[in-house]
Amino acid sequence: MRYALIAAALAVATLAPPARADGKAGVDILMSNVMQEHQTSISGFGIRGRFQSQLIVDNVTFMPTIEWWRSASHVDPYGIEAQRVDNALGVDVAYQFPVHDMIPYAGLGFAAHFMSSKVNAPSLGIYNAEKTVTKGGLTAIAGVGFPLTSSVSNFLELKYHNISDYRELKLSWGVGFDF
Repeated sequence: MRYALIAAALAVATLAPPARADGKAGVDILMSNVMQEHQTSISGFGIRGRFQSQLIVDNVTFMPTIEWWRSASHVDPYGIEAQRVDNALGVDVAYQFPVHDMIPYAGLGFAAHFMSSKVNAPSLGIYNAEKTVTKGGLTAIAGVGFPLTSSVSNFLELKYHNISDYRELKLSWGVGFDF
């Protein structure tokens, strides 16, 4: 699975076409605080390609994305171990509202989530139980970018994943590199 994620990350990075006079392209690296329904918040990370073309629509950015998070816990007195993982592959389309020193944006998208849960609790008669599920869901995204140079920027964003039984809200921040 780990090698599949690396291959997918490279594929996302290559989805962005080379920069041309009629558009921009780049890559963003992001860290997230993930708040999933019925769970405490955890950290995750992601990588996404970013491209826009004035030939399609001005100020519209397409963002193919890979996101990942993992939560694990161990309860010593009872010998209970639990782990949850979410690997998401999606694409967002955002409209940018350029302002003088920042670039606010908002948009929608879709993501496929490959989730797994593992529990090992021998004291309760549960031995290496595992459940894997794949679900898709719509996303809503809003954020603001802060250009640092002509090719590097910071950003802060809020993203909602509407996945049945697993709704997530992510507060993300990161750095973007334009080509």
